[in-house]
Amino acid sequence: MKPAIKGAMFVLALAGAPLAIATAPAQAAVDFGVTLGPNVAFAYQDGYWDRDHHWHRWGRGENAWYRAHYREHYYGYRHDRDRHDHNVGWREEHWW
Repeated sequence: MKPAIKGAMFVLALAGAPLAIATAPAQAAVDFGVTLGPNVAFAYQDGYWDRDHHWHRWGRGENAWYRAHYREHYYGYRHDRDRHDHNVGWREEHWW
């Protein structure tokens, strides 16, 4: 090909690139996460109570993360240690 034709094709390709990108279908990136800190009322080795009195077991790595970031609100024993408590680990004193 002649250099002039190659140059013209290159310029057209560069000019059309933004149009190709703009008309490409959008793909939404979905990221799911849980914010533990603010929603946890009482944390134990085996799980935690949220502020709505629901019990949750820790997910992978959540226990260690919570303990490292909110040590003052973490109890280093199982929530059912005191079985005479009908709430099994729920405490009436609130720290929030």
